[in-house]
Amino acid sequence: MTFGAQQQTVNSGPPRRSRARRIVPLVVAVWVVLEVWLLTLVAGAAGGWTVFALLAGGVIAGSYVIKRAGRRAWQRLTQSLQTPGAAPAPAEGGGNTLTMLGGLLLMVPGLISDVAGLLCLFPPTRALLRGSLERRLRRPGTLGEAFQQAQQAQRTRMGEGKVVQGEVIREDAPPAPRPGDPQLPR
Repeated sequence: MTFGAQQQTVNSGPPRRSRARRIVPLVVAVWVVLEVWLLTLVAGAAGGWTVFALLAGGVIAGSYVIKRAGRRAWQRLTQSLQTPGAAPAPAEGGGNTLTMLGGLLLMVPGLISDVAGLLCLFPPTRALLRGSLERRLRRPGTLGEAFQQAQQAQRTRMGEGKVVQGEVIREDAPPAPRPGDPQLPR
């Protein structure tokens, strides 16, 4: 008699990785190389202190943007909690996701990430990015379906969803003893 016997599985080859798992590390490596190359070009043309000032300014600006967006989100949350029956007011600009992402990209060292962060912060490009991201998330697939479920849940919370009438029955109390059962000591 053996306990904990392991089952052997037959693999027909190495496990298949998704396309994203193969491409993302390559994209990150190319991005890092481009960031370093661009920083060395700027340092050669304008000097090391200029590069340091650009990087420090990016960190300061990014932290300010994230702090401001977080404060706005906190104010919206407290406002919606103080008026429990009212629907939350729509955000002017559609929320803080791209604003927070822009602040984070500003904080990441590098000039390409700074440009990408500024694109997330500039209102016309932010609207374009939001529209394209929403279209991609609405496509069939794992992330798109999750996005649609979250939107449906938000509509339900705001009173636009389906309401199912029902009754809650709680069964917390122990069942009553039957007449012929022996009584347990208490």
